[in-house]
Amino acid sequence: MKITSKGQVTIPQEIRRKAGLLPHTEVVFQMKGNTVQIVKADSPQTSRGKRLTAMIRGSATVRLTTDEIMALTRGEN
Repeated sequence: MKITSKGQVTIPQEIRRKAGLLPHTEVVFQMKGNTVQIVKADSPQTSRGKRLTAMIRGSATVRLTTDEIMALTRGEN
């Protein structure tokens, strides 16, 4: 893998999945001798659930009220 002229690399999908590196995850770079480590940044105020919710917010294509959604999930057509 090569570093781009902007200093960017692509982290392989399997590694991102195993490490839980979702889009917009904050990371820090640490030096350990001659090795560079990418570590998730400490961010106690932003949980994984909040990040996921923020990512999908506004992406729905059907406008239903909460009552309509609950009726659908209960099979009340």
